[in-house]
Amino acid sequence: MSSGQAHVSDILIVGGSLAGLMTGLALSRHGFSIALLERSTDTDRTGAALQVGYGLLEQLTGRRHAPGMLATGVQAWQSVYRGLRGAAEDAGMLILQNARVETVGEDEGRAFATTVDNRRFEGAVLIGADGYQSIVRRYLCPERPDAMFADYLAWVGFAEESALSARFPPHLEFLESGPYLLLGFPLTAADGSPERGRRRVGWGWYDAGHNAILRETGAVEGDLVRHSLRPADMPDALFDELAALARRHWPSPWRDAILECIARKAVLGTPVVQYLPDRLASGRVCLVGDAAHVCTPMTGNGFATAADDALTLARFLDAEALRSDPLGALRSYEASRLPEVRRLGRSGQQISQNFVRASR
Repeated sequence: MSSGQAHVSDILIVGGSLAGLMTGLALSRHGFSIALLERSTDTDRTGAALQVGYGLLEQLTGRRHAPGMLATGVQAWQSVYRGLRGAAEDAGMLILQNARVETVGEDEGRAFATTVDNRRFEGAVLIGADGYQSIVRRYLCPERPDAMFADYLAWVGFAEESALSARFPPHLEFLESGPYLLLGFPLTAADGSPERGRRRVGWGWYDAGHNAILRETGAVEGDLVRHSLRPADMPDALFDELAALARRHWPSPWRDAILECIARKAVLGTPVVQYLPDRLASGRVCLVGDAAHVCTPMTGNGFATAADDALTLARFLDAEALRSDPLGALRSYEASRLPEVRRLGRSGQQISQNFVRASR
């Protein structure tokens, strides 16, 4: 496609991560042509762990899928992404990577997105699924476009069970010690095997005491989160401090996993963000997932909430609605989802406030 031509589809989705893929899959049941624009590539994706509900792909697409394609239970982000991405490709969605959207809007009865390399994409409806730093939210909610830093971070790491002598439980564990909270979770192996010794283990350590390093490195500027704290940005003294804190606060086996990750300097510092929406739709544009609402990962419901967004949107935006009244369908989606996501958001804000207050 040349820069002077527009690619036209029924549905245009900005953001090709989990929320975008789930929304595209849910809408694919109606036979729409769907173009999904993703700014990154497969090679630079990261993520933690997710609680995946039973039969998610069947719910999204209305079709049966091969067993194990996306297993239920706690799954690594990459495993969930691969399952959704494969299903999206099977459904015939056009997925364009390295498509960094610069502007979105509406004109002449269509929604549009333009990329930094001057490509233009059009659709009857545009869906923002582009995460907590959403470009689409900036268009839809210019008076309050940004998700805000919640004043704490999560240290995150993953280890191979085979590299550790400790035995890990088969379930999630949530621990509290002093000013810290820890979520530990066993994960299936890369091939989906739950067999002991082949699994991976992950952990997320919530900490309100190291916000200064986020600001010193530019990961957080003012109240805005710019990026995660990468291992290369972390001085050796910080790794040593985290190791000492882990020995003091966390029991085995999670202490073993944390220390193994610290020894490899395989730890990511993820600032926690939050956004409570006032709207989810306007005209031919709507929001789903973290573009629409952001809640602390302590709640554990971010992935499920994004899936509910996708399923609800597909309930209102069918082929007849797209043809006769797409704006009304998006208004119905907003009316259905906004009260619930605001309730969840307020609950998450209270959890964050209580955690930060108790940490001081």
